[in-house]
Amino acid sequence: MRRVHPSSLAAGLAAALALSLTLTACGGDDKDDKAGNDPKGTANAEVLEGTWPLTGEDVKGDDSSAKNHPVYVVKIDNTGSSAPQIGLGSADMVVEELVEGGSTRLAAFFYSKIPTNSGPVRSMRASDIGIVAPVDGEMVTSGAAGVTISRITGAGIKFHQEGATGFYRDSGRSAPYNLFVDLAKLAKAGSKGEEKRPEDYLPWGEAKDLPKGQPATSVTASFSGGHSTDWAFEGGTYHNQNTHAADGDEFDADTVLVLKVQVGDAGYKDPAGNFVPETKFHGTGEATVFHQGRAVRGTWSKKKAESAIQLKTKGGELKIPAGHVWIELVPTDGGGVTFK
Repeated sequence: MRRVHPSSLAAGLAAALALSLTLTACGGDDKDDKAGNDPKGTANAEVLEGTWPLTGEDVKGDDSSAKNHPVYVVKIDNTGSSAPQIGLGSADMVVEELVEGGSTRLAAFFYSKIPTNSGPVRSMRASDIGIVAPVDGEMVTSGAAGVTISRITGAGIKFHQEGATGFYRDSGRSAPYNLFVDLAKLAKAGSKGEEKRPEDYLPWGEAKDLPKGQPATSVTASFSGGHSTDWAFEGGTYHNQNTHAADGDEFDADTVLVLKVQVGDAGYKDPAGNFVPETKFHGTGEATVFHQGRAVRGTWSKKKAESAIQLKTKGGELKIPAGHVWIELVPTDGGGVTFK
């Protein structure tokens, strides 16, 4: 055994004590600041467990935004036959996309709240790949055409369809508008021990940093085929004027984000003989942000289907104020947005 001379040991202890005192004096305040700024105790800038990924809002209390269930994306019918839609009021975010026949379908995102009932549940489309992939979401659907299932599976997206835990038919409604899902049962059946937080869906920021823009208390998002969704800004939020949601279960949007997208042919027709459109949710396009009765114009970009959305104005990066967002994917050809 190597012997340590007493004088060397004493010198070493003294140096260690001095270094400890220096670090405490210099770093004590920083440690306290970090604890105050990071109430969830993560101190990790890449995984902000103190905010929700689909709204950017702060998590309340001692909860964490890392959950042992994924983001569930429920495909909900958006025609008069779906009335009343159930569960929209619990959604974190909603994306409206074009489907065949000139109508639209909703992709309702559930993560911070998992409702017991949601629907009517309808089929998925290849368009959903770019919508769902950025947060590794799992789709909840009535099914899909074989070519769509192949593409969804090939993109690595998991989906749950009729027959899985939580699905049921409402005997008081007519098919195919009578399929619903108890998401709480589905989540419980598929929950894993590992808690994980998805990436942020949008670049979140604060309302004070949003450019002033133009007045916009009335908004119409138009889809090719004749369908349009109208919004009115009242009482601090945007209200869907032609919603099919049940009374008291509406999705009131803090922000409406309209993105102009390329739409192509999915390569097959529906049973009625209508070609099935496919939204190309990657690339670049025009963007309009509606928040607090104002409209801000800019552009959006996504390098790949699974990439996060980036927003810009001529002045630089554009961030969305934290809150509940309804995203309108309107076709570049035959679609658009008007406001006043």
